[in-house]
Amino acid sequence: MILPFLQIGAIAGVAVYLSRWRSGVRRRNAQTWDSLLAQLRPDWSARELSDHFLWKEGLSATPQDAWQRMEGPKGLWVMYQNSRMMIEMADYADKNCAGVDRLLLETLRSDAMQIRLCVLVALAQYGFSQASEGVRVNAFRAASMYMDMAARMTQLLQANAAAIVPDFVAAM
Repeated sequence: MILPFLQIGAIAGVAVYLSRWRSGVRRRNAQTWDSLLAQLRPDWSARELSDHFLWKEGLSATPQDAWQRMEGPKGLWVMYQNSRMMIEMADYADKNCAGVDRLLLETLRSDAMQIRLCVLVALAQYGFSQASEGVRVNAFRAASMYMDMAARMTQLLQANAAAIVPDFVAAM
């Protein structure tokens, strides 16, 4: 008696999953550079972590300094969400821009995934031990990778969508 209900429930679950997946693919295919930029979170700016933000790689802050400037977990969460958007920007460039540097795209994707993992580790550590040295070091590592990724994304945009670089800089 219960088996038919489980089968119906399983089929309904799979149908809901497939419809959500399909709508997500449709949404990603309908995106433009402007719609991707609009999804970047400007709640916190990484500009305060470096004197040469977006134009060169590297930080000019210590781990303690970086933690304070990124406003702790708030900056980490913004980096996490913006990293997802930069993956989508790399995917968009891969699909829609001829002659794009494949190595640069793969580096951007890899950096974004590493940032997301590093941020999750730092947030988990923060949840258990507040702002310990380990949390600050992981946050510094995530911020450093984020700065490098933002500089690479600027390079990608300059080569493939130069008109939106000022908007990207303002959003970051």
